[in-house]
Amino acid sequence: MTRARRQTRRPRPAWTRWRQSRLLDLRLRDLGLEIEGTWVAQCIAELEDDLARRHIHFRPHFWFSTDWFTPDGVPGIAIPFYLGHPKLMRLERAQMLEVEGGTHDSCLKILRHECGHAIQHAYRLQLRAGWRRHFGSPGRKYPTEYRPNPASRRFVQHLRLYYAQSHPVEDFAETFAVWLQPRAVWRKRYAGWPALRKLEYVDQLMAEVADAAPAVRTKRRVESLPTLSTTIGEYYRQKREQYSLEHSDIFDRDLLRLFSDDPRHRRSERASVFLRRNRADIRRLVSRWTGEYQVAVDQVLADMIGRCRELKLRAVGSERRLRMDAALMLTVNTMHFLHSHRRWVAL
Repeated sequence: MTRARRQTRRPRPAWTRWRQSRLLDLRLRDLGLEIEGTWVAQCIAELEDDLARRHIHFRPHFWFSTDWFTPDGVPGIAIPFYLGHPKLMRLERAQMLEVEGGTHDSCLKILRHECGHAIQHAYRLQLRAGWRRHFGSPGRKYPTEYRPNPASRRFVQHLRLYYAQSHPVEDFAETFAVWLQPRAVWRKRYAGWPALRKLEYVDQLMAEVADAAPAVRTKRRVESLPTLSTTIGEYYRQKREQYSLEHSDIFDRDLLRLFSDDPRHRRSERASVFLRRNRADIRRLVSRWTGEYQVAVDQVLADMIGRCRELKLRAVGSERRLRMDAALMLTVNTMHFLHSHRRWVAL
C-alpha cells in the first residue's frame, strides 16, 4: 500500500511580516522569490495557451528581475520582482503610485508584448527582408524621446503611450501582441488601417515558424533576482530618479491664469495646499487621460505645487471648477514636458 503524498507548503519568508520601512533595507537577492505558485504563473499559463491555440511550439522562459524586459538575443522574459508577492505589490504602489502589470489583464498585455520580442530573438526574424520592409531597420537607434501621433493608423494600439511608434522592434512586438488575439477581432478592429498589412504579415510569418526549431535556444537569465545585491530602497531611489524634475518657471503663465497673486485674496486657501489636497484625484484623472504613469504625472504636479508656493498663489473660485481646470492644465504640461524630457526605456 502506497502512502499518500503530502502537499508541502513553502514556508512564508520572514520579510512578509516586516514593515515597509524595514523591507527597504533588504537586498533583492534575499527575497527568495520563485514564479511557480504565484498569480503571475497563471498569466504565463494563459499566454502559453494563446501560443498553443496559434499552433506555435515556441515557449519563452521567465525569471524575476527588476523590470519588464527581454534582453537582446535572449528568447526569454524578465518579470519585475514586485509582482511576486502582494506585500511587494503594495510597496510598489506606495513608492511609485501604481503597479505596472499589477492586474491580470495588464500583466497579460505586457507578457504578450514581451513574447513578441522573445519570438523575434528566437527565430532572428529581424534578419528577414519582409520583416524590415514592414517594420523598418531593427538597428535604428532607440530615441531618447518620441512624440507619438495618436491619430496614426500605421500602427496598432496596444500598450499605453502608443508604444508601437517608438521603434521598429516595438512596432513588431505590439503587432504580435495584437495578432495573438482571435483573428476576427483584429481584422475587424483594424479594417481599413495600413497597420492591418503588418498584422497579415505576422500571421503569415508565424505560420512559417510555428513548427520550426528556434535558431536561438539559450536559457540565459539576465539580471536575475538571485544575482542582485541592490537593496529594495536603493532600487526605488534609482527608479524615482528617472522621473525627477527641478522646480521650473515654465508653468508660471498657466499657474497665474488659474490661481491668483492678488493681495485681495490673501485669506483664500493657498494654491499649493489646494493642489496637495486634491493631488490624488487630479493625478489619477490626468494619468487616465494621457496614458502616462501616475508617478510621472505626480512629478510634474509636484513641480507645479512648488512654483505655486514660491509665487504665493491663492485658489479663488469654485473648487470643482478649479480642480477640473488644474487637471486640464496638468494634462497639457505633462504631455509637453515629458515628451520633451523623457528618457524612454524600451520594454
